[in-house]
Amino acid sequence: MARPADTAHPSPAGQPLADRLRPQRLEDVAGQRHLLAPGRPLYEALRAGRLHSMVLWGPPGSGKTTLARLIARHAEARFLSLSAVLSGVKDIRAAIDQARAERAATGRATILFVDEVHRFNKAQQDAFLPHIEAGTVTFVGATTENPSFELNNALLSRVRTYVLKPLTAGDIEAVLRRAVDVLAREDGLTVILAPEAVAQMAAFADGDARRALNLLELAIDLGRDEAGRVAVTAESLRPLMSEGGRRFDKGGEYFYDQISALHKSVRGSDPDATLYWLCRMLDGGADPRYLARRLIRMASEDIGNADPRALQLALDAAAAYERLGSPEGELALAQAAVYLAVAPKSNAVYRAFREVMDEVRRSGTLEVPLHLRNAPTRLMRQLDYGKGYRYAHDEPDAYAAGEQYLPDALHGRRWYHPVDRGLEARIAEKLAALRARDAAAGEE
Repeated sequence: MARPADTAHPSPAGQPLADRLRPQRLEDVAGQRHLLAPGRPLYEALRAGRLHSMVLWGPPGSGKTTLARLIARHAEARFLSLSAVLSGVKDIRAAIDQARAERAATGRATILFVDEVHRFNKAQQDAFLPHIEAGTVTFVGATTENPSFELNNALLSRVRTYVLKPLTAGDIEAVLRRAVDVLAREDGLTVILAPEAVAQMAAFADGDARRALNLLELAIDLGRDEAGRVAVTAESLRPLMSEGGRRFDKGGEYFYDQISALHKSVRGSDPDATLYWLCRMLDGGADPRYLARRLIRMASEDIGNADPRALQLALDAAAAYERLGSPEGELALAQAAVYLAVAPKSNAVYRAFREVMDEVRRSGTLEVPLHLRNAPTRLMRQLDYGKGYRYAHDEPDAYAAGEQYLPDALHGRRWYHPVDRGLEARIAEKLAALRARDAAAGEE
């Protein structure tokens, strides 16, 4: 592969530092070694000049646009760019026409880069299909959303999906140091980065290189002196940074990943991880009422009758939040979440409920046994409705041993199997004793 010199883009007035610092060779891309290290499929395909259509899926600032440009550069292909936020089918047709003209005039391939491709509707996504199949363009889509949910199956079947990871703090620090070198070489600007300032910017960026460079650029603009020198310290950065920088998207991939982590931490009886994910979601702007509803669900699904107090505490926490609001009411949610995490676990009711629902759908409308039917009229009594029913309260220990309550076709079936933890261990003992009495009554 060609290895052009490591230089920033030309710097016209007003060009953001993040745009100037786009790498000019694959080796300089921050992070993404799982894709771009020698031996990896994408790296080897590019080295061999084998262009293919793809979707780049990753968080903001992970290098999707940069990688698309580098692919075009190394393939010596024309680079056309569309934004799904601003473009429509008319723009797609115009780009395809340009690609055809380029192929006819020069023989060069065209890479059509579509940013935020998940924002295109089904018809707009379908507009690319014949041109991808015909090889008119090499399609490169970029998205921050899970392609499985946001892109058509027809489009996904024609592309390869590559997952870009958030940049590490070390990746961000390397980007910042490279920025300082480029500013010194091209602009004659001396930027002195205090070590604690580098670490602070990397943490603030939260995996987004663009965010770190924008912060550095702001610090330089506000702190440079007439001699072209600027010292960036943790103290000078503090007023430039706002809170709420953690990655979160209400209703998107990060949202569902984090609620999944919260639920699994509760199920796994880890109170510390439970608190961490609860706080991550609250910090990211999740609706506390949504979290309260999920805690109520967890109390039934994963704890159930092993500790019935868990459901009541979850309901009380939801009510407390409604009374107090944020941030005071959030502590009640935290209290409930920790209780759920340390409570004994049982999914016996959850499993039994699902199995019985499946049985109901399979077995159809089975008749209610005559002895269980209500008999409010003479005709019903003449038809033997309620005949032979045994009133449990009139039996020893208020239990009618051997009585049948299921339809005849399901007699003897068992779905609820209590676990040997918490209160359900005692429930299991009681059910075993009652079933022994049923067996004895049947023998008699």
